[in-house]
Amino acid sequence: MRMSNAALAAAKYIYASATIWVAPFALVKLAHLLKRIGLATVGASCGMYVAAALMRLESELFGGGWFILLMMLYGAFSFYIGIDLPGRPSRRSTSRLPEERNPGTDAAEIFSAAGTFVAAIAAFLSVSMIVVDHVVSGGSIVLIACCWAIGSSLQIAAGAVSRSYDLVEDGRP
Repeated sequence: MRMSNAALAAAKYIYASATIWVAPFALVKLAHLLKRIGLATVGASCGMYVAAALMRLESELFGGGWFILLMMLYGAFSFYIGIDLPGRPSRRSTSRLPEERNPGTDAAEIFSAAGTFVAAIAAFLSVSMIVVDHVVSGGSIVLIACCWAIGSSLQIAAGAVSRSYDLVEDGRP
């Protein structure tokens, strides 16, 4: 009991000292930036694992370091753009009436969810194939890589759709 009280007191002290020196808005912005960097890191690691699985094909195309870097950058970009969509009041509402719903918001949410799911499953299969050292046919590895690329592309599409509707709602072309 005393340990939890001490931890709670320490947390309050840290929070109070942090808010004295830094405005709460800056803390929220910093937290958001750290979250997006974390998402990009997860996307890059997914791309790295899928690229490592593709390296098992022993093809000249998939064997270079540039290919791994390209896959990592594409994964980082897709997770950075496609998972953390800009928040809007229309998305947070619980309206069930079709005329009150925004089809762009719904499409972005569906693209983001489907892309995240497909990319994560492809990365999971790649990691399990590497860790267990399972011998898989070349076609299966290419299928996993294509699923990851489709999932990452859906995330990028979700980010683009969401941000374009944000600009239209704000009155900017």
